[in-house]
Amino acid sequence: MSERPIGPVIPQGPLGIDELLERVRADLDRVTPHEAYDTAEAGGLLVDIRYAALRDRDGLIPGALVVERNELEWRLDPQGSHRAPEATGHDLRVVVICNEGYASSLAAASLRQLGLANATDLVGGFQAWRAAGLPVTA
Repeated sequence: MSERPIGPVIPQGPLGIDELLERVRADLDRVTPHEAYDTAEAGGLLVDIRYAALRDRDGLIPGALVVERNELEWRLDPQGSHRAPEATGHDLRVVVICNEGYASSLAAASLRQLGLANATDLVGGFQAWRAAGLPVTA
């Protein structure tokens, strides 16, 4: 029996975004909006990576840490010099939230490469959260 390699699988040729997304999601235990809410209630961290215009337009999830996507790894790496205070350890349960649940899958996979084994994302993103009637502030 062969062991699964650690880290990303490097393709032998070009890999399209749809295939990459499929591969990344195969390793994530993606959560529904209500599961994400329960995660936050249990002490997990919701991380909103949407850009400012979307947050201004649609609102915020109360208690979620807002981190622009281009800063995510620096802010969530528990060993990083620029980490957010909320990045308390590699065992932290993190749910990454983008607008519709695409970029968040790739972001969660990146966090897993940093050792955040419990990182995942929200199926359907912020739009699914709002559609589920969960709390949103202006």
